[in-house]
Amino acid sequence: MLEKLKQKVYDANIELPRRNLVEFTWGNASGIDRELGLFVIKPSGVDYAKLKPYDLVVMDLEGNRVEGRLRPSSDTATHLELYRAFPEIGGIVHTHSPWATSWAQAGRSIPSYGTTHADYFYGAIPCTRNMTPEEAGEEYEKNAGIVIVEAFKDINPMHVPGVLCANHGPFTWGKDVNEALHRAVVLEQVAKMAFYTEHMNPHAEEIHQSLMSKHFLRKHGSNAYYGQR
Repeated sequence: MLEKLKQKVYDANIELPRRNLVEFTWGNASGIDRELGLFVIKPSGVDYAKLKPYDLVVMDLEGNRVEGRLRPSSDTATHLELYRAFPEIGGIVHTHSPWATSWAQAGRSIPSYGTTHADYFYGAIPCTRNMTPEEAGEEYEKNAGIVIVEAFKDINPMHVPGVLCANHGPFTWGKDVNEALHRAVVLEQVAKMAFYTEHMNPHAEEIHQSLMSKHFLRKHGSNAYYGQR
């Protein structure tokens, strides 16, 4: 079972540069086996072109490395906080994709201006608060996860499966790592479209609640009918 998970996580990581979501060694993807209480994540600083499935690192939910010869991603503690706080998620993707990261650097949530956004995110994609100097100075990656969780105090993380970590970049998640990757691609596109929307019309209004609900629920609601079953 874990070997299959490693392959899925490897495939998702390799897809990040193919989708123009990362440059060099930026970003990472992980996936979790909830029954085993273990997750698999990219090793730190390894070039995607040189990455192999056996390079991936296996971690437990206490933050211990249980398998792998390399150090795990520097963002491992952030992934760990999200897996602990959001038990529904099975995979996480973090990138520094330029459009989404620009919103994060601006400290702005991405408003929902249209149905493309609403098909995947039921409302604005939130940007976290700025971390305090103390939070950034000690256990930075863990605290990044904590401020993300804090941003979802009143938001269902499965309805809005992504976030912008202020001054840092986007994280997305899903039922597995493939879904997290899909949402990372979508997040980058809606970030781009939202920028152009505001550029063309600085007074653009967000999508009406009824239309947003229609588009989100036809894909994700209890009576969803989009696609094949």
